[in-house]
Amino acid sequence: MRIKKKLIAFILVTAIAMCGACTSDKTSGSKTEDTSVSVNSTDSGTSVSTPEPASPDAGRDVVILFTSDVHCGVDTDFGYAGLASVRKALEDEGNVTLLVDDGDAVQGEPIGTMTKGEAIIRLMNLLKYDVAIPGNHEFDYGMDRFNELCAMAEYPYISCNFNKQGELVFKPYIIKEAGDFKIGFVGVTTPYTLKSSTPKYFQNEKGEFIYGFMQDADGKQVFDAVQKAVDGARAEGADFVVVMGHIGNVSEGSPYTYADIIENTTGIDVFLDGHSHDTDCVSMKDKSGNTVLRSACGTKFNSIGWVKISAESKKIESGLYTFGSEQSVPGDFAFDEDVLKAVEKETGILDEKLAEVVARTSVELTINDPVKKDDSGAPIRIVRRAETNLGDLCADAYKDQLGAEIAFCNGGGVRVSIPEGEITLNDIFKVHPFGNSLCMVNASGKTILDALEWSVKKTPSESGGFLQVSGITFDIDLDAETNCVSDENGMFVKTEGEGRVKNVKVNGEPLDPERIYTVASSNYVLKNSGDGYTMFKDSELLLDEVMLDYQALINYITDTLDGVVGEEYSDPYGNERIRAMVR
Repeated sequence: MRIKKKLIAFILVTAIAMCGACTSDKTSGSKTEDTSVSVNSTDSGTSVSTPEPASPDAGRDVVILFTSDVHCGVDTDFGYAGLASVRKALEDEGNVTLLVDDGDAVQGEPIGTMTKGEAIIRLMNLLKYDVAIPGNHEFDYGMDRFNELCAMAEYPYISCNFNKQGELVFKPYIIKEAGDFKIGFVGVTTPYTLKSSTPKYFQNEKGEFIYGFMQDADGKQVFDAVQKAVDGARAEGADFVVVMGHIGNVSEGSPYTYADIIENTTGIDVFLDGHSHDTDCVSMKDKSGNTVLRSACGTKFNSIGWVKISAESKKIESGLYTFGSEQSVPGDFAFDEDVLKAVEKETGILDEKLAEVVARTSVELTINDPVKKDDSGAPIRIVRRAETNLGDLCADAYKDQLGAEIAFCNGGGVRVSIPEGEITLNDIFKVHPFGNSLCMVNASGKTILDALEWSVKKTPSESGGFLQVSGITFDIDLDAETNCVSDENGMFVKTEGEGRVKNVKVNGEPLDPERIYTVASSNYVLKNSGDGYTMFKDSELLLDEVMLDYQALINYITDTLDGVVGEEYSDPYGNERIRAMVR
């Protein structure tokens, strides 16, 4: 863990878009103070009531700090200690502050996986968050665990569209009083959560979806839900309405992008957004032509978002405190020592958990040739050019956890062997240290064949893109030349003529080039064209980054295999899924 105790005033910047794009004057909808004495007629006569004593926060500016997509970055850039210091500095200057989170806090690093989110909730409690919404990754540990985490939180979760069998799970909005204002917060989470988390977590025992996010073809249900919540907050006296969204700005998210929601609703003042990890601060018109500010703050504490409401002018501004700048935020301050100690404690607990024994294996699970050595006597790595039992195990975990017909695991992502005996959590993290996320696509048999040809184009030489496989078997003709064509950047373009891959079978049946199969692999391969795998870029994405690769491996070993890796993985060269042929 990187301990940040030096002064950081010089590394922060307030980023406000030019031409007032992140500023809005809301005086027409603001609250006015009534200092008159009221006379009320009652059955018992006439009573005189005097105004309540002025709040100590009266007349003070309000600053809403917001985080999003922290993904367990507890000590990354600002970290929670920097966030606490920013809040304290603003309060020392006389501002009233509120702190909110737009989702995806509890997943993304071992500290989240090892505590199933609990360490993050403890830290958020320490920082006294005022309100939060669920992101798609809040559900990664299952619905039961999600409910447990929500119960642990000392702040409320809100959502106007997350429901169970038509009934909202949380309140759609909440009103917070700060300074002279009542501020309504409305929560909304992308309906694409159903495919960017694990679908079975939202289903009953019969495989029927009982949880949902008001998903439909045109987004109308979400727009209506947001509008109903905004109207409810206004009717309850909210002077300003802030939508907290885990929605994002990518076109693939249509019809549920932040722009879709703003264009189809009225009454929103500010839209604080997450999910797409961007840092855009823009203004746009709502359905009635009124200006709405939209801000997002990136991921893993590279920025902290803020919204300021002026007590005097009722003007709203939004922007970012960005780590690594030479300009300063208000005040000179050091990272909060109490929060630093709390983070150190949590990471210390993590070190203990990493050493815990969670399973055992009766065989060595290897990335190396069990017999051959190099000239210096060191093991020869073969996971990048041939099947191994550890490669089989990793690919089986992908297939099992996502329920796919076929799974691919690139050999370059399987880093170390696991010796025979006890398996610790640290052993598993060392196998998959990059924390790639798993996805599933619909792919034609022809696309799968192209992927296999690309996988073995260099065999028997090493390639990080060599695929360990599950649910599929094939032969490699080592005497044949590759039929793969690549571009100037080394990316796959097409195959031409007969290739090296022969006798391909999917679960015992010959591969049908025309049939569509479900394929599980990492986002690195299926979405990001890692190792040149461009052939999947047009495939239908069924599940989008539903869990981390090491989490899938942990779940498979501890749950599916009941904590014991045994006879089925006894051969270090694997189960003859990939067979080399020489004519």
